Amino acid sequence: MKISNVYVGGWFPRTMLQLTEIYDFLREGRSQLDLEADKLLELRKNLGIGKIDYGVDGEEFVEFTTNLNISVKIYEDGLTVLNNHDVKEETLFADIDAVTDYYENKLSPAINYLFSLGAPVPKELANIATVYPYFIVTEKATKDEIADLLSRTEKQKYFEFKNDNYDVVRGDKYYFINNKSKKILNIEKYIEAQIFIREFKGQMHRYLNMHRIIWEKIDRVKENASVRGADIVKFNSKLEGYAKTINLIDGRINQMGTYISTREKISKSDADLTEFLAISGYRFETLRDTLDYIKYLWDMTQTYVGSAQKLFSGLKSDVTSKSINSLTIVTSMSAGASIISLLTKAEPKFTLFGVIYFFLLAGLGYGSTKFLSFMSKNRKYTISDISYDKDIK
Repeated sequence: MKISNVYVGGWFPRTMLQLTEIYDFLREGRSQLDLEADKLLELRKNLGIGKIDYGVDGEEFVEFTTNLNISVKIYEDGLTVLNNHDVKEETLFADIDAVTDYYENKLSPAINYLFSLGAPVPKELANIATVYPYFIVTEKATKDEIADLLSRTEKQKYFEFKNDNYDVVRGDKYYFINNKSKKILNIEKYIEAQIFIREFKGQMHRYLNMHRIIWEKIDRVKENASVRGADIVKFNSKLEGYAKTINLIDGRINQMGTYISTREKISKSDADLTEFLAISGYRFETLRDTLDYIKYLWDMTQTYVGSAQKLFSGLKSDVTSKSINSLTIVTSMSAGASIISLLTKAEPKFTLFGVIYFFLLAGLGYGSTKFLSFMSKNRKYTISDISYDKDIK
């Protein structure tokens, strides 16, 4: 058995404009944006770039080799595929670690810095650990040899397909593709399609989970029947943070739909992928339906956080209005006392009693203000909202 390649990759929505920026960076270590020139050069140096090509294969792409025998291919839609050519059976896991390390510690930091300006990635998504699918390509491996590879990497086999030309065995994180034919199959195209579909589904699942998490956070803000005046501003700030996250994620979701049709057209136009597509259960229409469902959930989430913000903004206005009324009463009392004092005295004289009386009035006014402020902050305000039974999402 010969292990010829190990592939790993990912997908994040991008465009041909960003591909051009990547190409300029890879060639010359520069950017037209206000980024640190020295840092760009250092990041490019860490990539160990050899030959660079710009081409078209269904979509425009940039491909380059490295001094670690790893080639990198980046498509205009953001699909990125790394291929480790220097793989041996006895060093398989070290070779997998090598391509993973290059992806995470060399390529990703460079691309992330290149696109560090503009709309941020929500921290809830940025902090998610990525589980890559690893594609191990073998040549003329026996059934027992594939089974041995599977036992060394996975506890369970999820999928298996065989024909005269190739075998496909899939675990959770590992895909084994065994080429049994003398014919050179377009296996890389299959791997690219698999990475795209897996990443697309994975991102939608993250957005589904994010909807659940944020919805519950909003629920926790609104779960009490009443809230102290001092806590209204704090809760309102939390809701503003949730609303910002929701808007950022909504923008990411709306980007995704544009890529399905293009990838579907590329996959179905390649005759060599016909059997691969049939065994992989590609259902692009189902992807669209799932994406529409996710969009619907996020529209609901936006509406929900908006209604919560209006609710707490109303309470905040109520607190402010009551505070102003209380202060008006105190001010009126102080003014009345001053007028009475003026009317009952023939002429102003500085006396010890007058000074004490002045500070007594001032202290009384200050104490009344603090007392009313304390009462306002600790007063319970009733939250009036409609409650719903939760549907399964």
